[in-house]
Amino acid sequence: MAELTSFSFHPGSSLLHKLDVRFKIFFLILISLISLGCGFTGLCILTGLLTALIMHSHLPLKSGFKEFRFFIILLLLILVARMLATPGTALFEIKSIAITRPGLMSGIRICWRLVVIALLGFLFVFTTRSSEIKAAVEWFLKPFKFIPAKHIATMMGLIVRFIPVILNQAKETAEAQRARCLENRKNPFYRLIRLGVPIIRRTFEQADRLIVAMEARCYSENRTDAILSATRIDWIALLIIFIICGGIVSI
Repeated sequence: MAELTSFSFHPGSSLLHKLDVRFKIFFLILISLISLGCGFTGLCILTGLLTALIMHSHLPLKSGFKEFRFFIILLLLILVARMLATPGTALFEIKSIAITRPGLMSGIRICWRLVVIALLGFLFVFTTRSSEIKAAVEWFLKPFKFIPAKHIATMMGLIVRFIPVILNQAKETAEAQRARCLENRKNPFYRLIRLGVPIIRRTFEQADRLIVAMEARCYSENRTDAILSATRIDWIALLIIFIICGGIVSI
């Protein structure tokens, strides 16, 4: 069993913990879509909203930063690619390599959007039980009779539960390789392969053990799900989010 990580549910009494999971999923989708089309002003508004929610929910950004480090590397690669590939006025040139102003602005905007979406997902996982996510997915898919709602909802719940498992496997593998001085290898691709292959193998082994355990306990999809009920707080939050998103779109 995986130990508690930043990317798992943490009990709390914040507003996000109290919101109905169906509203939280809708907010996650809506704000993510809005962030993909807004400019710097809209991103500033969303960042202010996210900052307030992070402080109110006591999200552990310090510990989460370590698990975000590979995502940060991806953002840096995207930023560099946009700076070098976008034509426009050059800020400075090094031989035949030119970093353009439009490329820099475009790269910052794209990376900013991805950070907003990633933090939204982080907040959602941090404040929502996997059983509630399973019940909400089943509720959303229930009107579509041709879709196996219970099967998909069960898979979604297991995926959320496996996030801390995969992170723990990565942490243990990295510590084992650090003890064997693998970091002294200068070739980054060699270190990446040596890290990735054991993580994938151990994750599949953990998944196989989980399947055997579920079959041994006669696990089925027909289980008692979490009770979902909307309150006045959920509708007030929906109104506030609509106002904020409407203001961002109209900018």
